[in-house]
Amino acid sequence: MRDVDVIESPDRAQGHAFAARWRALHDAGQEIGALAALAPEPFDDRLAAFPDQIASSGGAQLTLAREYLGDLDAILQPGLVALRTLHARGQDTTAPALALWREFHASRGALLALAREAKLEEPVVAA
Repeated sequence: MRDVDVIESPDRAQGHAFAARWRALHDAGQEIGALAALAPEPFDDRLAAFPDQIASSGGAQLTLAREYLGDLDAILQPGLVALRTLHARGQDTTAPALALWREFHASRGALLALAREAKLEEPVVAA
């Protein structure tokens, strides 16, 4: 018997990619928070479960989450580069980092709300 390579379905591969991007977004938020002199925020179960929750909802919520995650990353990355540059020059990053962290936090909250909305939209099944 020979070993057979397991080929992942496109949906599963996209799910893994989404989860990795979600984790990278949180890591960027942690770096921004540190530059804003904020305490670290743990990657708790609620945050860790989001990729699976949104993937199980599928449809419009999943599409919107994928697009919004990309948009948020596009907003954060240039700001993070600028903050790193300020930090490397020895300048105070607290105020600009706090502004960017607030954007991250609010946007991440909106993404998490998509999963909550998906749960609310599930049909009620009568017993």
